[in-house]
Amino acid sequence: MNKQDISSIKKLFSTPKKIVIVTHKNPDGDAIGSSLGLFHYLMKGRHQVHVLTPNDSPSFLKWIPGNETILKYDSQKTTCDSLINEAEIIFTLDFNAFHRTGDMETVLSDSKALKIMIDHHQAPDNYATYTYSDVTMSSTCEMIYHYIDILGDSNLIENNIATSLYVGIMTDTGSFRFPCTTSKTHQIIASLIEKGANNSDIHNQVYDSNSYESLQLLGCALSNLKVISESKTAYITLTQNELNKFNYKKGDTEGVVNYCLSLEGIKLAAIFIEDKQEGIIKISLRSKGDFSVNEMSRAHFEGGGHTNAAGGKSHLSLDKTVEKFISILPSYNKALNND
Repeated sequence: MNKQDISSIKKLFSTPKKIVIVTHKNPDGDAIGSSLGLFHYLMKGRHQVHVLTPNDSPSFLKWIPGNETILKYDSQKTTCDSLINEAEIIFTLDFNAFHRTGDMETVLSDSKALKIMIDHHQAPDNYATYTYSDVTMSSTCEMIYHYIDILGDSNLIENNIATSLYVGIMTDTGSFRFPCTTSKTHQIIASLIEKGANNSDIHNQVYDSNSYESLQLLGCALSNLKVISESKTAYITLTQNELNKFNYKKGDTEGVVNYCLSLEGIKLAAIFIEDKQEGIIKISLRSKGDFSVNEMSRAHFEGGGHTNAAGGKSHLSLDKTVEKFISILPSYNKALNND
């Protein structure tokens, strides 16, 4: 955002507004953290604020302050449609194309509300009046921190805001180990701790609340791990039957793909998860170095994301999806073997 945008936004929010905050389908830590962090900030300005998500989030995020106020579109469509239609301002967080919101796409596209995008993914669509897009940022939560600071309100950041933003930065940086983690990221984390975020408690809430069945599912996933040495690639598959066997719940496969990437010599990792309800294979891709899984996902799996982390989907069977993945690897071998 430029200085003129900042001035216009300050003027816009000088009086109370009807505001809706929306994030993407299957919201993760960054999506929920940024939405609730912004929610708590905007509430301080006496605005009427509602957070809407296309569907529910994993249980390990439900403790975040303000989570009980979130409305889910898939189960509260009438209320959500009404709020979107009545909104004066809509924030879209952690996504940059309306199709990422699933069934909310049409009502958001048709809405006459002024739209503000805050996002760190590549290739944003041009739908927002104000766009804050920065692919160098670790997370949308880090961008929300900058947004509040740019508006001169960093003094308003307290425990609820700090906790929410810490969650998103922690999860999207892989607990601060991914290349997107910068010195500025650590400075912001230090500031959030000073303002009330309990780093140890947050980590325990997110990462140390596994069920017995979710750990059994992890064991199943790791037993399915395959390595393609010539392509420096490892991948995992999970069938619907395997998910059902271990009573799969949303969030149980979060981060499993990273086990592939932890293998010595592996540069590309993938997980393929069968979803019979949606009739698709969900795909998560991770990479090391400058190999772009964003480009791979966009080219072959109807997805996208970041250079080193992307998602996609396939309408083929699980076996055929894996076959397709393996078949395209030779065309990437030169890049994967370029050290």
